[in-house]
Amino acid sequence: MAHDTSSRAPAGRAPVGRPPLPTAARARTGTARRALGLVWVLPALVVLAVFVYLPLVQNLGFSFLRWDIFSGTFSFAGGDNYRKMAGDPVFWRSLRNNIAYAVVSVVVQVFGALLLAALVESLRSDRWRRALRAVYFIPSAISITVAGLLFYFLYEPNLGLLNAALGGLGLDGLEHAWLGDSGTAVYAVIAMSQWQGFGYSTLLFALAIQRIPPEIMEAAALDGVGPVRRFLQITAPLVGEMTSLMVIVTISGAFQVFNEVMVMTSGGPDNSSQVLGTWLYQSGFVQNDFGYAAAIAVVVFFVTFLVALAQLALGRRRRVEW
Repeated sequence: MAHDTSSRAPAGRAPVGRPPLPTAARARTGTARRALGLVWVLPALVVLAVFVYLPLVQNLGFSFLRWDIFSGTFSFAGGDNYRKMAGDPVFWRSLRNNIAYAVVSVVVQVFGALLLAALVESLRSDRWRRALRAVYFIPSAISITVAGLLFYFLYEPNLGLLNAALGGLGLDGLEHAWLGDSGTAVYAVIAMSQWQGFGYSTLLFALAIQRIPPEIMEAAALDGVGPVRRFLQITAPLVGEMTSLMVIVTISGAFQVFNEVMVMTSGGPDNSSQVLGTWLYQSGFVQNDFGYAAAIAVVVFFVTFLVALAQLALGRRRRVEW
């Protein structure tokens, strides 16, 4: 049977087809494509500029004002708000509470969630894996306000479930007014937040673990690598990007916490459970010192921004080393 070879190019020659575009035409085509891409991206950039970056710049300017928002009067205060912040004991207590919140959250919601996700995904039964993912995720679907009220009654000193359980176990000496004691109030709030956010982090890590090729785990198991070593040497490194992301998100959330504290303690007793978000709110809307509130917001922004930069730089260096 004869074959049509008229369209075949001789060996060593370029195939017959559309002639290549001149360099100038290719440059114009690339420029047009970039311009078209910019047209699609421009609306999102405008929204970010108006609703994110412009308020950040405005807030920085407000932090140098002495501003009474109810009367509309303001005057330039220079660095007075920042000097006031440096000598404000409630600000430093709030900052320490946020740091404690961030440390506990990273340990529980990042490393604890990673460990639990690895245990769940190691189960052979797909039905059990799905059931446990749903069970751990349920608290995350509950409103923060509802969860705060739930734990408020849980911590209630006379009728609360926690003290009742301690009494039932014969540990009456540990019964406590958990939210009414300045030494335990902030940690009671932190515990509630971990209960609510733990399942969401576990689900994200479970999804990251599922992306690991099963051949790697099977080869390691055939080589006699135990489950602990597989977790430390295979699972943890391969979900490193998710871990870095979760650290950034968790620390940023820890420095922006507000609802839990307002629902459960409102910063009390004696300002012992204040965090930067609640102290910012009270300074601005209760004490009508919006310049000082703006200065606190600037501190919150720079702390979270620097943490994110450090974590991203560390993650980039790890990728280069790998």
